[in-house]
Amino acid sequence: MDTDFFLRILNEDSTSGKEGCLADLMAAALAAPGRDVRTYEVGDGTRNVMVSWGVPQVVFCTHLDTVPPYIPPVAEPVDEGTPSEDIVFRGRGTCDAKGQIFAMYEACRMLEAKGYDGFGLLLLAGEETGSFGAKAFREMHPGAEWLVVGEPTDNCMASASKGTKAFEVVFEGKAFHSGYPEYGVSAVNLFNDFMNVLRSIVFPEDEILGKTTWNIGRLESANPQNILSDRLTCRVYFRTTSASDGMVCNVMKNMAGPDARLRFGRPRCQDGSDLAAKEVAPWQKAMSVKPLGGDSPTVYDTLEGFPVKPVSFGSDAPQLTNFRHRILCGPGSILVAHRPDEHILLSELRRAADNYVKMFEKIRRL
Repeated sequence: MDTDFFLRILNEDSTSGKEGCLADLMAAALAAPGRDVRTYEVGDGTRNVMVSWGVPQVVFCTHLDTVPPYIPPVAEPVDEGTPSEDIVFRGRGTCDAKGQIFAMYEACRMLEAKGYDGFGLLLLAGEETGSFGAKAFREMHPGAEWLVVGEPTDNCMASASKGTKAFEVVFEGKAFHSGYPEYGVSAVNLFNDFMNVLRSIVFPEDEILGKTTWNIGRLESANPQNILSDRLTCRVYFRTTSASDGMVCNVMKNMAGPDARLRFGRPRCQDGSDLAAKEVAPWQKAMSVKPLGGDSPTVYDTLEGFPVKPVSFGSDAPQLTNFRHRILCGPGSILVAHRPDEHILLSELRRAADNYVKMFEKIRRL
């Protein structure tokens, strides 16, 4: 494997919004006789890259951008001082998703060397910030029969993935001197009351994808420490299952506003009781909710001969509906993705490249 090229990829800072440099590198590196290299503008200054060998029936696909901050790469023996042929690559994108770019690049070279055509490599912008590249590509390209999306799945094929739902939430309080809180309304306290209710809701558990989870992000209340907060904003981000996807939207829709009621299709609290408040709570009157969209849970195609498991993260795959069959599989562990200690093994990349070649050959025989 061309590990020097992998290090070139890793040395490019392609954190979200800056992935244009990596798009240019890949477009130039992949240009060669017998290959059709095209770029597609996304509309936000970024671009997708598509390389085709003949008319693709199978397209290998992953994303160019990585989450910030950029962490330069380091390559070192797995067991320094002992005989070993394996190498660990550390740094941003090694696992998510430059490792996938490199493994798919190597697989395409291997297929080309075997004399195959009818495949392609698609590199998309903006996956980490809303799959903007995938959405743009879906509108401007007919797609193909098969899509193989690379994400860190431990080289297992994903049977299904959780959906995502994001909401912007705002609480309006009344600023006042913190020595006299009875004359004001703290938006922080309103947020805390909302959190207590949200934590009490038991969403149904899915047989395949398990529990619904959620996280609070972009939390901001800029009040001085001695003044009650008059405004708090945040985002609530759900990982949904087939059993909970619709209910999550219903819950958040009915949380806010002067006419809100804690009635969400009779969800249960942790103590087993129903949420059915007769009165509108103060935090509900002061709260507004804006849906920001997301993906629905997705079931993927799998092939015999590969290990299979469900995953709890999102990808570009749900947006690429211009492909009839979709597979989700790639090297690396999601448990180190986005972390300061992100890393991947050369042996994982080799296995992934071999897997992608086997997938292509198996699909051709279907």
